[in-house]
Amino acid sequence: MNPATNNHVSAGSPIDDIAYLVRSEHRVAALVALAARPRSRSELRELAEVSSSTIRRTLREFEDRNWVRRDGYRYEATQLGAAVATAMEEVIDRVETERALRDVWHRLPGEDHGFTLEMCADATVTVARPADPYAPVNRFESLLRRTTAFRFVGTDIALFEPCKDVFRQRIVDGMETEIIDPPALAAYILETYPDHCSEPFESGNLAVFVHDDLPPYGIGLFDDRIAVSCYERDSGTVCVLVDTDAPPAREWADSRYEAARLEARPLAVELP
Repeated sequence: MNPATNNHVSAGSPIDDIAYLVRSEHRVAALVALAARPRSRSELRELAEVSSSTIRRTLREFEDRNWVRRDGYRYEATQLGAAVATAMEEVIDRVETERALRDVWHRLPGEDHGFTLEMCADATVTVARPADPYAPVNRFESLLRRTTAFRFVGTDIALFEPCKDVFRQRIVDGMETEIIDPPALAAYILETYPDHCSEPFESGNLAVFVHDDLPPYGIGLFDDRIAVSCYERDSGTVCVLVDTDAPPAREWADSRYEAARLEARPLAVELP
């Protein structure tokens, strides 16, 4: 690419332009706003919540870089400016996702299981905190309440035990449900909660299978979202729930569930 003739572009490096944009939060917001549609200087000032002199300097810098052009009293992004705005939005979104997952990523499936960071780009990440240790369970329950069909594979006791009443009622009310559990976990649930299990099985809406080699995380498939859950072995509580409606994540969850389903066997149920 031939270097531009503008001094602001030719001097320094791309890092300098990135640094200029991110040094003040209003600059990216202003460029993104101008990429969406033309705006006046006063509109931008109100949107960015900065002074008139600040937005005037910002627009001058944008013009010097050929990111915006003036048309009467309004400014609009050039094709170059729109490209920069889109790239910056993508970078910021990616870093926001990374920040949300930074402390829990090592607990999630990871790329060796086919689960990538790209699948989490628009995900809702719910992490257990000391002030709200049941936040992931509460998020799971909210997803459960609004789905008509549900499938789950993996370790589920830390999710289902706190919301067993809601889970039972949803199945009795018609939620088609399939679960693939480790054999020991399925036996524990049947023995510990026979009253909660009898009605769901009798409804015909619940099918449980067992598998001897399941991953140490859970995958839940709802009507329009999938969720990945991980739990703390020491405390027995869910530490993170990541849910998303991204198609690549859905494809991954479907494939993981179907692979386990092919190898699973029906649970032998003997309820009083």
